[in-house]
This record gives sequence, C-alpha cells and structure tokens, in this order.
Amino acid sequence: MAYDPGHAEQMSDALVGTSGITEKKMFGGLCFMLNGHMVCGVHKGGGMARIGKIREAEALEMEGIEPLSFTGRKMGGMVDVSEDVLGCDERLRQIVELALSYAKSLPPK
Repeated sequence: MAYDPGHAEQMSDALVGTSGITEKKMFGGLCFMLNGHMVCGVHKGGGMARIGKIREAEALEMEGIEPLSFTGRKMGGMVDVSEDVLGCDERLRQIVELALSYAKSLPPK
C-alpha cells in the first residue's frame, strides 16, 4: 500500500461528524471528498489538504505545512501535511477545518 493506513485513520478521525464525506483512492493514496470535491487525503510519507488559493498563505504559516508538489511543480491551493501534523490532533483539525471550509464553498458536483 502506498500510504500508511494509520495516517488514513487519523485523517478520517479529524472528519468525524462531517456529513457527506466519502473516500476515494487516487494519486496512490486515499482522498476524502465532500460533495464530490477533494478535501484532504493521505499519501506515502504524509498527507495533503485542498485549502484553496485564498487561504494558502494562512495554511503555510502553520508548522508542518508546506506547498504541495508531487511533480516538482507547486500545486496552487494544495498543501502538504507532514507526518508530525497527522500525529497532532489539534494541528490536524486546524488544517482539515481550512480544507472543509474551502470544499463547502464550492457547489456540489
């Protein structure tokens, strides 16, 4: 498996109580979707969150959050979530809340 199932469980736990969340395997990892829009997910060595370009700078101020770049090219509006963040309930909830806020602002697919 390309991602750590424990990380997936931590991410899933941070989403408990949010209705409309589904899981989808993609990018060699597991993504969590809200109304068809990617919220966050896990990949080999950590996780990611789709927080939108407007709140990207805010997210990057958080310890353990970096720009997401799978191919060497930065993916705007997406951030990489370190394993340290995945292991800290408070910091993980913060980044997941930013991602949920963005996903909720989008029209359902």
